Amino acid sequence: MDIHKSKKNELSLSHLLLQFTACAVCSGHSGPVCAVDAMSLSSQLLVASASSDSTVKLWTCSSDTAECLQTVSFGSGFMMDVSLALLPGSRVPVLACGGDDSRVHLYVQLNGQFQRLLTLTGHEDWVRCVEWATKDGELWLASCSQDCLIRVWRLFAKTATESNQQTEAVIKMKENVFQVSGDEFAVTLETVLAGHENRVYGVHWQPPCVKGDLVEQPLKLLSASMDKTMILWGPEEDSGMWVELVRVGEVGGNTLGFYGCQMSPDGFMILAHAFHGALHLWHCDRNQGEWRPSVVISGHFGAVQDLSWDPEGEFIITVGSDQTTRLFTPWTRKGCSEITWHEISRPQIHGYDMQCLTMVGRFQFVSGADEKVLRVFKAPRNFVENFANISCTSVEKLLGCNEIADLPEGASTPALGLSNKAVFQGDLASQSPQQDSEDFNSLSEQYKESYFQPLKLIEPPTEDDLLQNTLWPEVQKLYGHGFEMFCLASNSARTVVASACKASKPEHAAILLWSTTSWKQLQSLPCHSLTVTQMAFSPNGHLLLAVSRDRTWSLWRQGNPDSDTEASFSLYANTSKDTAVHTRIIWSCDWSSDSKYFVTSSRDKKVIIWGHRVSGVSVGECEGESVTPCSSVLDVGDSATAVSICPYLCSDQSFLLAVGLENGKIVLYKWRPLEDLSSGSDWSKCGETDTCQSHTLTVKRLHWRPRPGRAGHGGNEERAWVQLASAGADHVVKIFNIKISAL
Repeated sequence: MDIHKSKKNELSLSHLLLQFTACAVCSGHSGPVCAVDAMSLSSQLLVASASSDSTVKLWTCSSDTAECLQTVSFGSGFMMDVSLALLPGSRVPVLACGGDDSRVHLYVQLNGQFQRLLTLTGHEDWVRCVEWATKDGELWLASCSQDCLIRVWRLFAKTATESNQQTEAVIKMKENVFQVSGDEFAVTLETVLAGHENRVYGVHWQPPCVKGDLVEQPLKLLSASMDKTMILWGPEEDSGMWVELVRVGEVGGNTLGFYGCQMSPDGFMILAHAFHGALHLWHCDRNQGEWRPSVVISGHFGAVQDLSWDPEGEFIITVGSDQTTRLFTPWTRKGCSEITWHEISRPQIHGYDMQCLTMVGRFQFVSGADEKVLRVFKAPRNFVENFANISCTSVEKLLGCNEIADLPEGASTPALGLSNKAVFQGDLASQSPQQDSEDFNSLSEQYKESYFQPLKLIEPPTEDDLLQNTLWPEVQKLYGHGFEMFCLASNSARTVVASACKASKPEHAAILLWSTTSWKQLQSLPCHSLTVTQMAFSPNGHLLLAVSRDRTWSLWRQGNPDSDTEASFSLYANTSKDTAVHTRIIWSCDWSSDSKYFVTSSRDKKVIIWGHRVSGVSVGECEGESVTPCSSVLDVGDSATAVSICPYLCSDQSFLLAVGLENGKIVLYKWRPLEDLSSGSDWSKCGETDTCQSHTLTVKRLHWRPRPGRAGHGGNEERAWVQLASAGADHVVKIFNIKISAL
């Protein structure tokens, strides 16, 4: 099993990070820590931390210990950011703090304690970020505020000559002078940068690009604002006046702007952290000097509630409580052999937290949210064409010529609406740019529709395009449930969809069945008394399994699956409070590929496989009462929140199961049916995720790829591999590669 290779394929920033081990823990704040900065000081690390408990703490950290050096209290106020540096020409630390009093406070370490020497005023709202930079033996401090302004301060050492000189004929900025150990220092306001139209939340100096002892580039300052732009500032070579050098940002979308920023040491890459959780990357063409958006890792910024592979196993679709539906697929970067996963479409950007979805075709899915309505989406032509380009296949192979011709070009979101409206080829010509009129005669003129612009992609889209130009048209709404949607399932033929909502009474816990051809409600299946937590159709499509908060499961059999008409389902078997084996909520369920067995996992830490005692007989071929446990009770040690059976057998013909736990760990087990459970153990543990690979919160869903091999790879040896996708409450989706031939 090569589960460690999954670290390359996680759809989150964690795949970019190394595994760190904490060498010291700074514990002492009574509230959330909002800012941290550190610097090396002799053999120790000096750390400053700001917290909402209205304090800033200074720590000294050595090999494996951390000691609180000092606590600075700010009464009823609190500091938003802190930054550490050394005074010019000395080893004396200086600390800058910016807070909700609209001021920047400077502290200097004297006799082992930090003392406040200066308070810099000028900002008219909260100071959100402060950062030091060193240039030519001087310190430069940038501070940004919610007043939309950036102030740049210069701290330098005053010489005796400068102190005695008369400067009556020279206009100079006011100097704030202070002394430290006999040396005199001054702080002046260098410039005020006004260019943003909304709150400025982040500033970052270009890191020094050092060759030998020479710092080659001039000072440059990057700022990030809630006006959805980032500006690169710098002094003019001749006049020294600070001007705007570059402005980048997103246009349109439903975001709130940028929260933070970083710049590469060479100054050719800019990274922004958006308020809604996404990263935005720009790079500068070294030859043309033009800044362009670049491909960057992306993912959910809320709990990932559900996921599904497409029937061919080439991409996955996920939904999350960040109110989005996202589509990820593997991509090979030009000139690089490594395959990475990227988001290539955001089919649905919603106004409610998303809870569930199921695929009902290669490019069609149904999703449910906290709005009591099911919505059906179908991929537009522009997505299919771009997916073909990115995956290096033909459109005709994905869809027939007639089918692709009938598809809309894309989708747009109407003003103040939740439904994605289809955009056809003829609509593109009639889309007029937003008028610059200041007079609004109607509501539609005040709230403009987000117009769709066709994309021609050979690589994953940027965040700007994901927000606006990758939506899928909504083709149907399904009404019938009285409460928030909770789970969905579809049969293997993609002809029937089962749905269930949150419920505290039996009448609300009924499962509804829908036809995917007419989108009409076929049936209501009452049985459970509380929320149905997950459902699964058997691979042969004859049976529907449901598990519930009421600690029971129910099994429904289709009357005549071979009939041309849509046959109804009837209750075939179920457990009651008297016969139930599970004693807590049953969270998850799944079927074996031969439809002979199904598995349930529960909060009671138990995983159980069910089926007929008659050897070789599938569930549904005998009387329902004979459906009993076929395995011993597996205790996994924690609440089993997700379970999935691999559709392919191990080398010893045993079944491979993945179990997701509430603590974020995923455990692999092999199960072999035994005629007599007392003759030996039918379960064997064959692997688990380590700390780096595990989710940090509850595993919400597990799904095996429906085909052997690894998505995006080719070759005959691929049949030795299987892939497992997991969704977590920690906002992360992970893809694991497992060598099943070695199990």
